[in-house]
Amino acid sequence: MSILTSAKLPKALPDGFFDRDAQLLARELLGKVIRHKVGDLWLSVRIIETEAYYCEEKGSHASLGFTEKRKALFLDGGHIYMYYARGGDSLNFSAQGPGNAVLIKSAYPWVDEISGPASLAQMQLNNPDASGQPRPSQKLCAGQTLLCKALGLKVPVWDAKRFDHEALFVEDVGAAVPQIIQSTRLGIPKGRDEHLMYRFVDAAYAPYCTRNPLRRGQVEGRDYLILG
Repeated sequence: MSILTSAKLPKALPDGFFDRDAQLLARELLGKVIRHKVGDLWLSVRIIETEAYYCEEKGSHASLGFTEKRKALFLDGGHIYMYYARGGDSLNFSAQGPGNAVLIKSAYPWVDEISGPASLAQMQLNNPDASGQPRPSQKLCAGQTLLCKALGLKVPVWDAKRFDHEALFVEDVGAAVPQIIQSTRLGIPKGRDEHLMYRFVDAAYAPYCTRNPLRRGQVEGRDYLILG
């Protein structure tokens, strides 16, 4: 059994952490750990890829206007916005300013004294490959719907909610992110501000994100930037 002690709770990010510019939040979330309690286990992943979205640009859900389904985007920073995409669930956090948010694009399994081998095994059970076999760790959360499936996060349960230190929160574990890769977001239709470089990747984990920004054919200064 994995038990979260009160000594760990001060590292959980307060709601105020999310009340900042979406691009800054997207960068600052890299290296942070999402923890979700399922039964007696804390399932945990390190955030390695994020995308920032603003109300005024055409690539965002918020640009389509306020609806009850999208209300979390218009609430204070630190609200959870979840929606269905590509047949699965997607996780976002509202940022500073109505309609602004960060999409958690991909992650990497995190194993420590709170989330041990049993937690990793549970995530692999949650998210098997097409043949029903356990996915390798590096592919378990390599995409927005894959990470939600591995963590057991569902739209009906968490959409428009606040974080709950007893069940779901983001923790600063002190993981360093020496270099960040900045590039354009993925899956943005043509004519909907697809050129905006609002995607951020932890360079050390670039091979394990949704699409490696350092893959063959990509040119620094044209296709991506390196941020110290």
